[in-house]
Amino acid sequence: MNGDTACYARTTTFMETLRDRFNRWRHRNDPSNMELHALREFKALSYIPLDQPQEDGPNTWMQDNVIELIRVFSKQGHSGFSAPYAIELFAKLAKFEPACPLTGDESEWTNVSEWSDGIVMWQNKRCSHVFRDETGCYDIDGRIFRDPDGGCYTNRDSRVYITFPYSPKREYIDVQKDAA
Repeated sequence: MNGDTACYARTTTFMETLRDRFNRWRHRNDPSNMELHALREFKALSYIPLDQPQEDGPNTWMQDNVIELIRVFSKQGHSGFSAPYAIELFAKLAKFEPACPLTGDESEWTNVSEWSDGIVMWQNKRCSHVFRDETGCYDIDGRIFRDPDGGCYTNRDSRVYITFPYSPKREYIDVQKDAA
């Protein structure tokens, strides 16, 4: 080599690859950092840990279901770049919300006239709270009314007429308590 510095790339040997794969396989059921974090947070919320005897009910189901989602998410190996995108997209889809703006195209509508006392009415397939009738297109959850105690509700005044493209949004209106 005559004193020249040789540059070379280190290659992974077959045995190193085999050892890495074996270690990943051996630890495949170990809780991830994300799962351990979720378990700590459930404990902080006063949930009884799943490995302790407890009554079967909504708190047990919720904890078990969320931990299952965390396990799947963690095993997918999301990075700081992909994780927020995956979480946001999952949240929209799990709430039956559209992932991108509604177009108003005919293929997005289904006829629900049999539910509307003779009025020809269409419901959007991509967003169940968007409707169309002879008065136009509207979102029945466009306005959410909020009582002073934080309770929320919708009513006939919640309807907001829309134009396409449309990304569903909700306006919260604080309702003052009636003075009796």
